[in-house]
Amino acid sequence: MNKNRLSALVAAGLLSGGLMATSASAADLGGNCCADLEERIAELEATTARKGNRKVSLTISGWVAEQVTYWDDGHESNVYVTGIGKTLASHFKFTGEAKITPGWSAGYVLHVEANAADSSDINRNNDDAGNAIALLQSYWFVKSEQLGKLSVGQLSHASDNTAILVDGSGSLVPANWVHFDGLSFTPNNGGLAGAWANLAYCKAISAGFAGDCNGYPNNAVRYDTPTFAGFSLSASWGEDDFWDVAARYAGEFGGFKLAAAVAYHETSEEKVLLGQLGLGVDASLVRRDSAYIQAGLYIQHVPTGLFVYGAYGAEFDDSTYQNPVVQANLTDGEKWYVKAGIRQRWSPLGHTVLYGEYSQNNDLFTPGMAAAGVTGSELNQWGVGVVQEVDAAAMSFWLAYRNLEGDYSGVGVVNPNMDDLHIVKAGALISF
Repeated sequence: MNKNRLSALVAAGLLSGGLMATSASAADLGGNCCADLEERIAELEATTARKGNRKVSLTISGWVAEQVTYWDDGHESNVYVTGIGKTLASHFKFTGEAKITPGWSAGYVLHVEANAADSSDINRNNDDAGNAIALLQSYWFVKSEQLGKLSVGQLSHASDNTAILVDGSGSLVPANWVHFDGLSFTPNNGGLAGAWANLAYCKAISAGFAGDCNGYPNNAVRYDTPTFAGFSLSASWGEDDFWDVAARYAGEFGGFKLAAAVAYHETSEEKVLLGQLGLGVDASLVRRDSAYIQAGLYIQHVPTGLFVYGAYGAEFDDSTYQNPVVQANLTDGEKWYVKAGIRQRWSPLGHTVLYGEYSQNNDLFTPGMAAAGVTGSELNQWGVGVVQEVDAAAMSFWLAYRNLEGDYSGVGVVNPNMDDLHIVKAGALISF
């Protein structure tokens, strides 16, 4: 007897048993049988995930992404199993929408991230750092086809990931300008540098994530215009306090795909932020006043699959620090990034992407390093990799190498040799 016939017989048996039980209940309880059945159905409905109510839809989506990472910091080497970094990690998202009138709708997004061994938090002493489940986004929106979209809640603001998201090569996850890989490792003989994050420091968010210096969802109000001829605009405001604007374009002409974006973000906080920053030296921030501008451009020749992607970001800091040495030594910082390669369908599985990348961070050092006398720094990153897409499984695999090298200087500052950090990672992402 094959499995299908066996399953059918089992189902029939269960059904007949259920009908017999229902008949017995009817004989015993008389007119109460239907009330009991309705109560049971209500209990099942209350414990079952549904597609939404009759008015508002429910869509569950997301992805799972993990990788195996080999690292060598010149002093020690090891192999870890990690996630792929904050805001890119494995997650699930609940999205819903309801039609109000023709051309108008309302909806919501609830986005939860499941970060296992964050690639930006792990180091030689901790292979499971950053393991957490966190709320990434939670907001409602009202949308008009002609007037645009208004969103309120914890959300990705207008300039969040602006320069990153124009990258249409298919290699954005393993290779973008944010330092997700190795950020918390300490350079061997690094001296004042501490962790690599101290050479890629964003003042707007007090974190080492150079390349996207305001790139984390905030409690905010955001407005997006409709798209006109490939162009769209966004603006947002949030506590305590920031505002930003962004412009985007995407189109295709003459055999070329083109995507471009530019954004400006400004953060200011009046409250005193006391504490030790960086290297444990008093670098208390009295008033934060930081601005960040970023731009990204992606061009792909469709017939050949050749592409180039570039991004630039600059942070302007007018903050007030309690320590006069910090105030004197801190300077504005900038970052630029370029990636080039080819995207072609050489396999029936899906597109294959080959790429090379290079980035440079200039003067993005921490207030703690400034307090110790540092007046300039440089962090360079280069890498190569391959991505294989599997269309039938909504999946992509990657194998990539990255190298980090850094340097810093200052009056009376001793700069020991900083060994490079070498990273090889092989991983996959599957969407659902």
